Amino acid sequence: MCETIYLFWAESYIFLNESLNGFIQEHRKGSGIFMKNFPRIAAILIMAVMLLLTLGGCSSSDGKTHLTFQIWDVAQRDGMQAMCDAYTELHPDVEIEVQVTSWNEYWTKLEAAAESNTMPDIFWMHTNQILYYSDFGMLADVTDLYDDEDPGFYQEHYSEISLSNAMGSNGRLYGVPKDKDNVCLVYNREMFDAAGVAYPDETWTWDDLTAASQQIYDRIGKYGYMAYADDQLGYWNFVYQAGGYILNEDKTASGYTDEATVRAMKFYIGLQQEDWCPTQTYFAETSPGTAFFSQVGAMFLEGNWNLLSEMQNYPEMVGKWDVAVLPRCPDPASGDGRATISNGLCYSTAARGKNLEIVRDVLKFFGSEEAQRIQGLSGAAIPAYNDLEDTWLSAFDGFDYRINVEICLDQFEYCVQNVNNASRPKWKSGVSDELLKIYSGEVDVDTGLAYMQELVDRLSAPKE
Repeated sequence: MCETIYLFWAESYIFLNESLNGFIQEHRKGSGIFMKNFPRIAAILIMAVMLLLTLGGCSSSDGKTHLTFQIWDVAQRDGMQAMCDAYTELHPDVEIEVQVTSWNEYWTKLEAAAESNTMPDIFWMHTNQILYYSDFGMLADVTDLYDDEDPGFYQEHYSEISLSNAMGSNGRLYGVPKDKDNVCLVYNREMFDAAGVAYPDETWTWDDLTAASQQIYDRIGKYGYMAYADDQLGYWNFVYQAGGYILNEDKTASGYTDEATVRAMKFYIGLQQEDWCPTQTYFAETSPGTAFFSQVGAMFLEGNWNLLSEMQNYPEMVGKWDVAVLPRCPDPASGDGRATISNGLCYSTAARGKNLEIVRDVLKFFGSEEAQRIQGLSGAAIPAYNDLEDTWLSAFDGFDYRINVEICLDQFEYCVQNVNNASRPKWKSGVSDELLKIYSGEVDVDTGLAYMQELVDRLSAPKE
């Protein structure tokens, strides 16, 4: 009951915020929108006040503490529920409800709930958002969660990338690492066979990628590598393979005009000029994944977190496709030409949560070897906990054809942390918009990259 009330309040907040903003704008125009919507606004306000008055005495009739756990990926619901069930079996006085919502709705609701102090008890936190929420004091600091029993727990069991993904700008932990991932090359075995082209392997370079794409297009009329204008699942990987960078080490400046970065960007953007690569106009309506599993194209970049659900959702394609390591840059400015972007989620809770002591204990369990093993065996994601990576592999054993998911573990040797800094929410859309202008020919590559450099530098520079 309490959770329902809190959810209603969060949704009411969203409606009120949108309605009142609309009223302000329309009032300036002389519109009567406020009077038209006044009954709805008044009703919501009255109900919100009544609900807030009842929250103080809200309790469960069964004597248990009922917690909400919000996520955005339905494919991981069962794995998350299995973890919750393992906890509640040890603590029968606690119930945990896993709630799933869409990616966009998730962040809209979470921000509204944060402002009204009605956040879910437990929720996933993404690297794109953790600095925003932690820097504004909305997330509980869990740095000392294991100190009483094992002061070095985090450092012993989690990689530096996993810990960094759960940190705020101050270096403190605002979540327990959940998983880790990287980006692989997905390819259609049938198309390669029909075109008489050898499958991708660890020897492939960018040159092999383009040559195979051309041969597939010439021989069977299908797209080759589908290079869409994404960052994590697109050009970032190529930039770091070439020895370039998107943000410098202290994350205060961009590398969009770095010589190696420019070279990689020109290569990646230039792929769209090839007949075997769809344009960004095509991708605006059809994702590379959709095109691939519709057997329109032969290759695209995918995150390992989607592989199991794709095996399940496209049973007619089982045995027709597989995965390989990313092709390397043949002549990088530095390094060996290998890189793949690695990201990872964490489990977080609100700094002012109403069940904070109990929730901290749940988070402590979620970070344990037992819980991380459950997550891995469910196939939900590769556990962030070191040495449990193989548990995730076992989830692929039940299919008639087992894709080569071991390569995902191999790539952790040369992973690059997901690009992020505290100001990324401010510059991300501007960079994406400028990139599309480059693709469309509205601006040339050098001009567009110079703009992206200036934008990121200006918004990322330390404040004096």
